[in-house]
Amino acid sequence: MHALLNWLVETIGNLGYPGIFLLMAMESSIFPVPSELVMPPAGYLAQQGKMHIGLAILAGTVGSLAGAYANYFAAQYLGRPLLYRYGKYVLISPEKLQRMETFFQRHGEISTFIGRLLPVIRHLISIPAGLSGMNHLRFSLYTLAGAGIWCTILAWIGYIIGENQELIMQYSHQALLWVIIASGALIVGYIWWQRRYGKP
Repeated sequence: MHALLNWLVETIGNLGYPGIFLLMAMESSIFPVPSELVMPPAGYLAQQGKMHIGLAILAGTVGSLAGAYANYFAAQYLGRPLLYRYGKYVLISPEKLQRMETFFQRHGEISTFIGRLLPVIRHLISIPAGLSGMNHLRFSLYTLAGAGIWCTILAWIGYIIGENQELIMQYSHQALLWVIIASGALIVGYIWWQRRYGKP
């Protein structure tokens, strides 16, 4: 882990903001590049005066949006024909696909925002958004909001803690736990609001 973090710090330092953008775009698509290994080193470099933390967060956030759009367009242009043809083999019938699209059309904003904050889901949430043809402005705004919060948390962890990889992973896991709790509370609040004021 120590060697990997050192390599990431060196790589991000050499590539600069485009490197953060590229790595976070990969993290948001289908490539297994954990954001916990990208944004804290960027924060550490900002603490060393080699980067500006605001620009590092911006690069990571916009990179996340770019990766999310890769999945969005793949699902929009390739997903539907494949699912209609082969979905029955993975227990996804046209009826289930229609129900999923209807759900996402009604709750796509909250799903996209919360999905960007949660591990594993953040890689996949763009797929139903693309399948349902979610409005681009709304998709972009809620993706940027969720990704921006997560990138900011991780970058500041690296900025405050420095290069202590054990503490970085410890605080990243603690931050993830609090994000999951906050997301759960937001979901509960959203369900309550929908039942009280939402459309039938």
